[in-house]
Amino acid sequence: MSVTLAKAAWDHPPTVVGYKRLAVRRFNWVLSLGGPPLTALACTGLVPYAGVAFALMIILVTPYLPWVIIAYYRRRRVAAVLQAYPWQEWPCRHQRRLNGSPATVAIPFREDFTAMFRILPFPVPLATLEDDHPDRIWFAGDPRFGGVVSPVGGHYPVRVVPHTPRREECGGEGFELARRVGLVRGSGKATRT
Repeated sequence: MSVTLAKAAWDHPPTVVGYKRLAVRRFNWVLSLGGPPLTALACTGLVPYAGVAFALMIILVTPYLPWVIIAYYRRRRVAAVLQAYPWQEWPCRHQRRLNGSPATVAIPFREDFTAMFRILPFPVPLATLEDDHPDRIWFAGDPRFGGVVSPVGGHYPVRVVPHTPRREECGGEGFELARRVGLVRGSGKATRT
């Protein structure tokens, strides 16, 4: 049983504030990884060993910077989902990995269908983020293809994708909306970023 909370999740003021914090947080990721190498490059020739520092930073940053840049641009998909789908409150289970970080969120949408979602781009402990109801979660999206989840209150929107990739029938109820907001490709396969 779910409770629909508004026409669109974007109509909920804490959600908009939470999305803006998400955008700033992801911009800071890009800045923190891209800024130091650019600074070292600008100082090459002016500061001793700036070229060595630049080369070292490039070696350390190069594997992570593309992921962070993709995460920054994919935040727009979170906004599109929040503007198209309403928040719905559902019971949930937070699955853990061996190291204790969150791996998946299990949401039982029906008696015969429990969706397992991975949190993207990096796992976040949603159950502990200012959440008085760790066994409940707000979900906006399509259960077949993923969407956005938040602790109850909508203040921390996070993108989720199906844990196991699968291809669904093209067409049908909700397929066109999911395709328009970027939850699914035209082929029926859910997007993974």
